[in-house]
This record gives sequence, C-alpha cells and structure tokens, in this order.
Amino acid sequence: MKLVLLDRDGVINEESDDYIKSEAEWVPIKGSLEAISRLCQAGYHIVVITNQSGIARGLLTIEDLHAIHQRMQKEVSANGGRIDAIFICPHKPDDNCDCRKPRPGMLHSVMDRLETELAGVPLVGDSLRDVQSAMVVGASPVLVRTGHGSRTIEQNPHLENVAVFDDLSSFVDDLLDSGG
Repeated sequence: MKLVLLDRDGVINEESDDYIKSEAEWVPIKGSLEAISRLCQAGYHIVVITNQSGIARGLLTIEDLHAIHQRMQKEVSANGGRIDAIFICPHKPDDNCDCRKPRPGMLHSVMDRLETELAGVPLVGDSLRDVQSAMVVGASPVLVRTGHGSRTIEQNPHLENVAVFDDLSSFVDDLLDSGG
C-alpha cells in the first residue's frame, strides 16, 4: 500500500498558537490541498495524525473538531483528493496518554486499522514530536518549514539526516519526481 502520513496544523493548514477552534479558523496552506490531490492521483492513501489538546483544554468540543475535519475533507475533495483516515489525540501533554505524539499510539492504531507496517512510510510534520514518533515505528520522518518547521529545524541541529522541504507541495514534488 502506498501511504503518506500527515500532521495537520502547520502541514495542511496554517498553524495557530491559539489553536484552531472552529472551521472558520481552518485556513489551508497554499498548495497543500493540491499536493494531497496529486498524491491521491498517484495512488497514495493519505492519513492525518494530529495532536488536538484543545479538546482537553476546553477550547473546542469534539463536535467542533468534526466540523473542522469535515471542512478539510470537503476542500481536499474539491481539489480532487481525499483523506482516507484521521487519527487524533485529544489529550493534554501532561495526561500521560500513549496516543499523543511523540508517543506511538496513533501510529500503532494506523497500523492496526490498515493492517500494514509503517517502515519507510513518509510522516510529514513540522515539529520534533512528529520526527520522534516517525522514528519509533520506523517511518521516514519529513519536516516542512511551514508551521513550526523552521523553528524546529533551527532548534534541533541534530536532525541533519531528516528530509526537509519548504512545504507539503515541495515534498510531494520530490516524492513523485523520484518515482514514488
């Protein structure tokens, strides 16, 4: 199965330090929806894995999150793509759950649901926790400079072996140009 794992905030849509709390606050990053469409047209399945602690913090409800994801799905679809599944962690960092990245719980759920291993599967994110969670399950970490990506790269010089791209679109260009 051809698969790409995507973090949401900072990769697909603009990041917000105040959290994305409503569908009106969800703003796609230029080129990200088209990039997802190109992946789909090339036969890839797209899975989003996203920490959403705003739920546990009381900043949004699960219904609000579903509305945000419905809008995301609708806009991806309008651009000719699809997201096959969305996995979320609704917990705060100090809840000590297994699903919050960098812990591998969401990725294990992806493996169970899709009945596949994630070795070598690209996981595109904008934070150190995305890189760390990818490495735990043998996925290939990819950082984008959008969202918190530039800051993550500056603050973690030991990530020299992690692939870095300007944005999701440039990652997809590289993946598809290399025969992916």
